[in-house]
Amino acid sequence: MCEEQDAGVTRTPHLGMREIEAAAGRISGVAARTPIVESPALSKLTGHEVYLKLECFQPIKVFKIRGAYNKTSMVRERSVVAASSGNHGIAVAYSARLLGKRCAVVVPETAVREKVVKIEEYGAEAVRFGRTSSEREAKAREMARETGAAFIHPFNDPDVIAGQGTCGLEIAEQLEDFDAVIVPVGGGGLISGVSTAVKAMRPDAKVYGVETEAAPKLTEALRLKKIVTVSPRPSVADGLLPSALGKLAFGICFRTVDGAYAASEEEILRSTRKMIEAGFIAEPSGAAALCPLLSKRSREIGRRVVLVVSGGNISRELLVRALAA
Repeated sequence: MCEEQDAGVTRTPHLGMREIEAAAGRISGVAARTPIVESPALSKLTGHEVYLKLECFQPIKVFKIRGAYNKTSMVRERSVVAASSGNHGIAVAYSARLLGKRCAVVVPETAVREKVVKIEEYGAEAVRFGRTSSEREAKAREMARETGAAFIHPFNDPDVIAGQGTCGLEIAEQLEDFDAVIVPVGGGGLISGVSTAVKAMRPDAKVYGVETEAAPKLTEALRLKKIVTVSPRPSVADGLLPSALGKLAFGICFRTVDGAYAASEEEILRSTRKMIEAGFIAEPSGAAALCPLLSKRSREIGRRVVLVVSGGNISRELLVRALAA
């Protein structure tokens, strides 16, 4: 079941390379300039030249630190509130700790225990509420209004997107020649930032999104040319479960993203196992970037392909499941 929003294409006149380069300056020394490495094992497996942009090597093992720190460092308020399935909350909690701000994170009742523990280890309060992203966001915004805190949106914010765009900036600087970049898609903040930078610096390169079949909002949005709200089903890729793209992300994706792939649970688990066997610990949401290269559609993607391995915060339970897939 899905619901369409006739929102049109949202313009983002204040989000471009200038904003991404400014974000790169703000996050320098906090977020890592993560490596790109070729994987001979995955290249042999897929028949492509596979390069991995290892965001799982961030201090908190996930790309979210880029956008979260960029935004949190810009707000005047001394306290912040976030809504998250886990990784955005970890990033905001980490950023708030570095900046001396108080932090609360609304997480789902079904949140991965290890991610909640990390949020609390960074000094933030974890508030379990609801099961859907819309429920969490409503609760977080209510808390922000009541306390005077700044609400840090996980993806529908130009400063967050600019921060995520530094990943694409680095890809274009680190690898001289590539045909395509494949990016996992939750709410669209990462792919919209990456595609903005990649298309500006490597206009001929393609950018593709990969999401779970449990929440195919990018696939449907590109097909229908409008924002689509889906009803997410449970998935091993909890970071890919927002019910809709953010309006800002949709506007950028509509103009700059070349296609999307919706992966099954079995494909995501297999990709996680293959990534681990190749020597890289990736959570299912990050390993999902490999799924299109293991599919029958892989030839249309290109020869030299960069996979954004967006995170490495995998629970013990999911690690066991992935290795058995």
